[in-house]
Amino acid sequence: MPFPSPREIHPVALPGGGRHPGTVFLSAVIDHPRIEIGAYSYASDRDPPPDTSDGWAGRLAPHLYSFSPERLVIGRFCQIAHGVRFITASANHRHDGISSFPFAIFGGGAEGRPSMPTRFPDTVIGNDVWIGEGAMVLPGARIGSGCILGAGAVVRGEIPPYSVVVGNPARIVRRRFAEAEIARLLSVAWWDWPIERIVEAEAAICGGDVDALAAAAP
Repeated sequence: MPFPSPREIHPVALPGGGRHPGTVFLSAVIDHPRIEIGAYSYASDRDPPPDTSDGWAGRLAPHLYSFSPERLVIGRFCQIAHGVRFITASANHRHDGISSFPFAIFGGGAEGRPSMPTRFPDTVIGNDVWIGEGAMVLPGARIGSGCILGAGAVVRGEIPPYSVVVGNPARIVRRRFAEAEIARLLSVAWWDWPIERIVEAEAAICGGDVDALAAAAP
């Protein structure tokens, strides 16, 4: 059976026929001016929203609006579990002064108001990142490729590639490979290969031998 197209909404075939309704390729369901999603990145949800851009974008990034100044960027082959939320910068209040109350959103005319925050950093997720159930990614986080975010982790700041992070606030508990191996993995960048070559090299991609993966590169 050929690997499903990244435009397939429900890519997981069930043994008895049909498709798993709670798993979607996100690039097939989200069309949002402030969200960029790489091919084959998927989300799974036990209570899935409608298979529409508003449904999935609103579920994953509820504070990111079409007029928001920041972006949410998700790389290729990411895996997003039930209950994950991206809290993007438009959710922030100004908190560098005495009050954090957002006076500007009440009564209209928010632009230029002193209670509005002035920094709206993008949130960027690399390639092949596994985000565990209930994890929360905070505004401006930059998650390197190959990271694993544990269930319930609350993640902020910059996380180096191939790190495992857990907890609230999230902390790095280990690196998945040595620094030299990580450099090679980022150079090999298997997620950019043609999908046919990726499927052929499944054993090397899912194994732990960096030399074998490098040898399988097209």
